[in-house]
Amino acid sequence: MVSATETLEFDAPAEGVLLIRLNRPKRLNAINEVMRDELASTFKSVAQDASVRVVVLTGAGRGFCSGIDIRDFGPGMLEASAPAIDRLRFQEAMAGLVRALADLPQAVVAAVNGPCVGAGLALSLTADIRIGSTSATFGNAAILLGLSGAEMGMSYHLPRIVGAGVAADWMLTGRTVTAEEADRRGLLSQLVGPGELLARSIEIASGIAELAPLGVQLTKRALQVNIAAPGLGPALELENRNQVLSHATDEAAARRSTRP
Repeated sequence: MVSATETLEFDAPAEGVLLIRLNRPKRLNAINEVMRDELASTFKSVAQDASVRVVVLTGAGRGFCSGIDIRDFGPGMLEASAPAIDRLRFQEAMAGLVRALADLPQAVVAAVNGPCVGAGLALSLTADIRIGSTSATFGNAAILLGLSGAEMGMSYHLPRIVGAGVAADWMLTGRTVTAEEADRRGLLSQLVGPGELLARSIEIASGIAELAPLGVQLTKRALQVNIAAPGLGPALELENRNQVLSHATDEAAARRSTRP
């Protein structure tokens, strides 16, 4: 298991499950330059770790992630006077976190324990499954700062999860969305009490970790690709290929032999 860093904590609560906890609770786990780089490094390492079958992402304290730490993100990086090329590189690096999280071969469960805003919302949207606490809230804060509400994959992920109309409402107003509304709109797979969140998220992750890793990865990739498939035909082609690939594995054969 990877070692704790300045801004991240790690745990192995069940076999095959890695818990990553954003750990800047005094700032509601806002992402500063150190956390951004440590997340990027962690995602790269986890992607190559076959012992990790499922990732659970959550936050320390009372927040999941309050977005980018605009008061502590390196000298001048967020200032309007910064050269456009520097601001572009900054935005690309932040967007790279979403790409790296989406590209993980492991399933990702977001355990949203509190405020989930901006970059935090983007990370949660990239997870495969979102479990929310009743104390969670969600928001796209960039538009309230005079910026575009579309960043870090939000304009791609959010409409696909909650629908175009709801996504437009949330992204154009920047309003705070309660856990109950998020659950009603389909953002969350489950809504549980604060004391149940981590245990329930780990339970779900453990169940996935017990399954064949290749089957899980191929299912994840098919969901990612086929949600934007141009038609049923291409979607079926991908599913057929994946079934043939997974059917030919020793693990699948062993699992079939134990079924009644």
